[in-house]
Amino acid sequence: MCDQDYANQLLPGALSRREFGKLGLGAGFAALLPRAADAAEVTESHVDIRTPDGTCDAHFVHPVAGAHAAVLVWPDIFGLRPAFETMGKRLAESGYAVLTVNPFYRQQKAPTSTSTTFNQGMMQMMNALTADGEVRDAQALIAWLDTQKAVDTKKKIGTTGYCMGGPFVLRTAGTVPGRVGAAATFHGASLTTKNPDSPHLQIAKSKASYLICIADSDDQKDPTSKDILNKTFEDAKLPHEVEVYKGAQHGWCAIDTQAYNKDLAEKAWARQLALFSKALA
Repeated sequence: MCDQDYANQLLPGALSRREFGKLGLGAGFAALLPRAADAAEVTESHVDIRTPDGTCDAHFVHPVAGAHAAVLVWPDIFGLRPAFETMGKRLAESGYAVLTVNPFYRQQKAPTSTSTTFNQGMMQMMNALTADGEVRDAQALIAWLDTQKAVDTKKKIGTTGYCMGGPFVLRTAGTVPGRVGAAATFHGASLTTKNPDSPHLQIAKSKASYLICIADSDDQKDPTSKDILNKTFEDAKLPHEVEVYKGAQHGWCAIDTQAYNKDLAEKAWARQLALFSKALA
């Protein structure tokens, strides 16, 4: 589901090509997003986190005062970049300590892409990632979060993922069930497969509440995935919301792609905040 279409799809309500071109990579993204009237003042920094496999570069942002529930964000195939830092900052303004990571740190420091135009190099980087590596990263990154003064360790952690980050979310929730209380995926890729290490098999190991936001285009390609997910959640007796966003193309929640659809992205964002408000309280 991470393919050439990711960068080329446009629907009514998405940015026009002219509007998209005016933004440029890393400029003007905040203008796309409404700011809450009660938004917290936040502080942000780039951090390096030791893992069993090396040093992961990441973006950490949180309210300037107090300790808060943490959220671990796994980006899409285009990696850690200004658009995702902007989205992390917006989430922090709602009262969370947000860590957005470079999933490709073993291969290259961020930015790993200078545009949101798909190329084969990105696919090669993604294919080099492994389920075992995702598990090690989840453990190390959550352990790091729990050492931060801005994180309230009495509250559960949330985790979110976009596109290829979706499987990371399911594995994170299954790997650290005692800490992860909320898990959300947005146009997640290959959440259910026939492989013995399919991400959805981690759900039964977790204790989280889930939000699964599926692109209409992804559902058309794989219409049974939502049914598999729903049954897995039901069998595990876990709170869940699985929805196909009609009219949404793969990538619609990432603010720097031409698939971005503001109205549908805001709907998914609101559902995310509702999940966190309940599950991370």
